[in-house]
Amino acid sequence: MSVSTSSPEKGIRIVTVDHPPVNALPVSGWFTLADAVRKAGQDPEVRCVVLAAAGRGFNAGVDVKELQRRGRSALLGANRGCFAAFSAVYDCEVPVVAAVQGFCLGGGIGLVGNADAIVASEDATFGLPELDRGALGAATHLARLVPQHLMRALYFTSRTATAAELHAHGSVWRVVARAELQAAALELAREIAAKDGELLRLAKAAINGIDPVDVRRGYRFEQGFTYEASVSGVGDRVRSTFGQDGD
Repeated sequence: MSVSTSSPEKGIRIVTVDHPPVNALPVSGWFTLADAVRKAGQDPEVRCVVLAAAGRGFNAGVDVKELQRRGRSALLGANRGCFAAFSAVYDCEVPVVAAVQGFCLGGGIGLVGNADAIVASEDATFGLPELDRGALGAATHLARLVPQHLMRALYFTSRTATAAELHAHGSVWRVVARAELQAAALELAREIAAKDGELLRLAKAAINGIDPVDVRRGYRFEQGFTYEASVSGVGDRVRSTFGQDGD
């Protein structure tokens, strides 16, 4: 598990996740990511954070195989870790730009749904395969990316939406070729970072304060049903099929 930070330009901090093969994070990884984003936002020299990932895709959610091995203790850890990481992005003191390539699934939706802006590559896809993984959650964040009825259809079918579709709904700022993704994310971050740092922090707090939906409360409510599915046994029953079809 690797979460690295870099400062390519004044006022910009890039937080990059690199956890092969698909950036499906273990419990510890979510907490590590949360810590990196939080520290980046607390640095008075930083005015914009870019959240990026190495490899084939941006994020494939939680490590389902860890849940299979460790059972309920891992589920509790994943719940808390995801909540910490999503909150770190939302509560980051400065704007967060998500740079998304390839797949953005499950927990990845929680991250980008709480980001302030999204730049995506042409091959990016977004979705919540939770019903196929024996879990629930992050519909709160998907609802920030697409209209309500589309969110429900995507959630109940486990289908994905393309970057172009999200751009049409206004939730993705730009769609670019994969080779241009980092440059495009940095371009937006650079424009944001040109603003006064103190005023940016006030603006971020103000915008969060007028959000129509409390993302923390909404996500915690969803997590209660994830735990209920586990206690009832249905979560384990569905998760037991994971990996049997090449997942």
